Amino acid sequence: MNKYFDYLKQMILAFFRNVGDWFYNRFAYPIIQTNKYWTEYGDIFDAYAGDFGFWGWFFFVVFAILLVAFVGALVWLLVFLLGKYIKFYKKEVDKDKLIEEIETLQAELYNAEITNRKILGLQVASIGGGAAPALPNAGGAATEAAEEGEEGEEKPIDSRFPRCAQVDKKYETPESRRVVMDEDAKNITLDELCHRFRLFAASQMRLYYTEETVRALFASMGTSKIIILEGISGTGKTSMPYCLGRFFKNPATICSVQPSWHDRSELLGFYNDFTKRFTETDFLRAVYEAGYRQDPCLIVLDEMNLARIEYYFAEFLSVMEMPNALEWNIDLIPAKAANDPAHIVDGKLHIEQNIWFIGTANNDDSTFTITDKVYDRAMSLFFDNKGIAFEAEHTQAMPITYEKLHELYEQAKNDYPLSQKTLDKFAELDDFVIRNFKLAFGNRILKQMSNFVPCYVACGGTELQAVDYIFESKILKKFEVLNVAFLRDELLALDKELTNLFGRTEFKKSRKKIQDLLKMNG
Repeated sequence: MNKYFDYLKQMILAFFRNVGDWFYNRFAYPIIQTNKYWTEYGDIFDAYAGDFGFWGWFFFVVFAILLVAFVGALVWLLVFLLGKYIKFYKKEVDKDKLIEEIETLQAELYNAEITNRKILGLQVASIGGGAAPALPNAGGAATEAAEEGEEGEEKPIDSRFPRCAQVDKKYETPESRRVVMDEDAKNITLDELCHRFRLFAASQMRLYYTEETVRALFASMGTSKIIILEGISGTGKTSMPYCLGRFFKNPATICSVQPSWHDRSELLGFYNDFTKRFTETDFLRAVYEAGYRQDPCLIVLDEMNLARIEYYFAEFLSVMEMPNALEWNIDLIPAKAANDPAHIVDGKLHIEQNIWFIGTANNDDSTFTITDKVYDRAMSLFFDNKGIAFEAEHTQAMPITYEKLHELYEQAKNDYPLSQKTLDKFAELDDFVIRNFKLAFGNRILKQMSNFVPCYVACGGTELQAVDYIFESKILKKFEVLNVAFLRDELLALDKELTNLFGRTEFKKSRKKIQDLLKMNG
């Protein structure tokens, strides 16, 4: 037994002795060795210092100052870099904390809005069974009570969709749906329609648009149901669809997109379980009302990229891709009810062909990037400056039916089809872009071009101007995400290829876009 305790004592002593040796060799010994080095430096100095002479001492002092300066600069650099790193790390940590706080606040705000809707719904129900309040920030929709106050004292409508039921009541008679066109409208061409709208905008609204912009707008309407007007603020993006609605004598519905929009309920509304009614927005009412109208209906999503478009508009993007327009249905509610409005069938709402969704978008740091998914399905117009004022004779509005407008577009596609010669050259341009930029555009863009070009020509433009517009807005737009700084030679070669294929005087918009890309990365 005693032998074991002797063994244990020796083991403990050996362990602590070895730990002490390790710390000595790790920390104390290097310091001792350093002192030894300084002693060696002193011995060498003593051996030679007596014979330095004047110039020897002079150079000794100079080199000593330089050595001290070098060591001081090295220490300062290390301290500076360490300080930078600490500041950078602190900023990144603070940034992460701020992002977390913002996300938490957004979630709390969203939950508070939902709770507020429920409370307001209970209050309305307890007061007298009136309609639920409208969805906050959904295109400026008002409450049902406010709507009834504006239109006079009316009895509450027994429907889950009171605003849409009001629309049914508004269009009860055939006369309320009829569009009266004058003889000019019945015989008008697309070129004349563009010219007349431009004069109307200038003479009555003091809005001045170029002929090219107006042509692009009407040709885009013949190509896609989604149009994006983008550019800097104050260039008349929102005013254009507003003015066009006045021109057709069917005012556009303007819905202001809010940064808090996360899903389609912000756009369409939602079913309130407490009031047993659907909280309807102006957007929903405008889509529903279009089913009764015979003229073009414009619904504006103002500043549409303040929120991610895919969050709140994804269902519309998908539904409107279906080739059969009869299948353009949006689900509103799971089950049908006997008192639902006439055009809400089995809880679904049909998107009519006379609707155009026009989004305005500012290009600044406060907005989200519009993705290719949206761009590929839409036609876009870019506003980079204010219109130049010009004298215009006073021009009246021109009501026109959707049927007549559709007829004009179909006639344009029959009269001015895209020529095979231009199509072949565009295919060569496509091959060049694929080889040099590894970017390809699919059948959707080719289909849009085959529709846009005839409409643009019928509006008074030329075929190559229309193809130039498509190439600049659909293909060159994608170049903005590339590292153009390394593609300077390829861009210059693309400019030369445009000259070889179409001539030096054509494709002005595309050439300007190429020059802008070169300047941005020059």
